[in-house]
Amino acid sequence: MTSPRTLQGKTLLITGASRGIGKAIALRAARDGANIALLAKTTTEHPKLPGTIFSAAEEITAAGGRALPIKTDIRFEEQVQAAVDATVAEFGGLDIVVNNASALGLTGTLETTMKMYDRMHAINARGSFLVTKLALPHLFQVENPHVLNISPPLNMDPKWFKGHAAYTLAKYAMSVWVLGMSEEFGEEQVAFNALWPRTAIATAAVRNLLGGEKMIRASRKPEIVADAAWAILTRPAAECTGNFFVDDEVLTAEGVTDLDAYAVEPGTPLFPDFFLD
Repeated sequence: MTSPRTLQGKTLLITGASRGIGKAIALRAARDGANIALLAKTTTEHPKLPGTIFSAAEEITAAGGRALPIKTDIRFEEQVQAAVDATVAEFGGLDIVVNNASALGLTGTLETTMKMYDRMHAINARGSFLVTKLALPHLFQVENPHVLNISPPLNMDPKWFKGHAAYTLAKYAMSVWVLGMSEEFGEEQVAFNALWPRTAIATAAVRNLLGGEKMIRASRKPEIVADAAWAILTRPAAECTGNFFVDDEVLTAEGVTDLDAYAVEPGTPLFPDFFLD
């Protein structure tokens, strides 16, 4: 008899976990009784960006999990190391890393400031590499370790570079880590996978940067990514690595037939996400 798939007792470290997709993944894990280290910079409420690591921690505790909010800027090695150390000290180990934190800037070459270029590469590319690198020694010591990057398939169609090459390169770096590390650490049986949404997801970034309430109505809820992440993270690491998953495909494979439940406004045509043909 196979044991039920669950994240009960597992320790997850999730970046960008104070809101949006990161928080949704944390809450899904919390319902199983997981331990969750919440890494983000937000400790005070922002008018356009609701939620802090502390309010997210309260929701995780209410959902049945154990939460450790840690103010962390993943651009700085000493802060990431301190966060990893605190997670292991609090929960006794580390099973899963979710690299969700990301900076978005959809500007062309002439419009992209070097400050924004550096920010996107420091958070998306360098930050996800750094978090994974410092977590790996602990992942080697547990059963079924997973690293999940919230990043897209590597689609080299020029249209995905034309209007925002700097962002695309920074985001694709997270996917390159999946491609490389899944091979590099295959013998250690650490799973490295990427997950990307088929459609726009109703987050503060979509509302504030990509089209306001009209775009939100054409989006799916963050829970679709969270449920897909749960399905991936409960699979055997040795048999599930090096994949570039799309949320609805994961759920369809799991036998989910009603995706309308994830729509913000069922019946409204959904806006497709970037990088998917």
